[in-house]
Amino acid sequence: MKLLFKTVKKLIEGTLLFTFLAVSSFSQKNRFSLSINSTTTNFNYGNANKQLKPYKKNVRGIQVGVSYQAGITPMFSVVPELYFSMKGGRLKKDNPLTTNKSTLRLYTINMPVLARLHCKKLYVNAGPYFGYTLSGRLKIEGSDNLPEKTTAISFNDDADAFNRWDLGVQAGGGYNFDIKKNMLTVDVRYGYGLVNISKNVDRYNRMFNISLLGSKHRL
Repeated sequence: MKLLFKTVKKLIEGTLLFTFLAVSSFSQKNRFSLSINSTTTNFNYGNANKQLKPYKKNVRGIQVGVSYQAGITPMFSVVPELYFSMKGGRLKKDNPLTTNKSTLRLYTINMPVLARLHCKKLYVNAGPYFGYTLSGRLKIEGSDNLPEKTTAISFNDDADAFNRWDLGVQAGGGYNFDIKKNMLTVDVRYGYGLVNISKNVDRYNRMFNISLLGSKHRL
């Protein structure tokens, strides 16, 4: 009986070891990447503010952060990321909200968690992101009747305050280039905010981003 127990135990241990080695050998490799790049962002003002749509303009900002690809299978990995991002949007002059030309900039922390499907060096990914606004400022340009005005946004209970938390989805794809012992990844991403980030008017974050990420060839 003891011999049978030991035999079964060894078989189980061997099976588990083989499974671990198989997954480790044939899954996508784990990669830690650094990224610094520019972003293109804007706001969707919702159905209640359709009159603002003709006045919208994009804002360019900086995004800096890290990404970790955790390989699960040869065709699948999970990718958590953490970034500091400058977001925002512009309105052209004569708009119904601020009258004069205005620029709203937000300084945010974002954490996407993506499911990634691989096909050789090409991949597609999608998943939720969680965002937190550290601070922001609204600049309204001056005119003959109104002086230029720049104010820091608030996060209190005022009617014109903002919400710090954001939630949305990101989706896109990319391609990996082997450069000697390193890897350069070109990643194209679209972000779709699901949470209204301000209280006086609907504002939902929108983001289009082309990133360059650098990592070691193998980890």
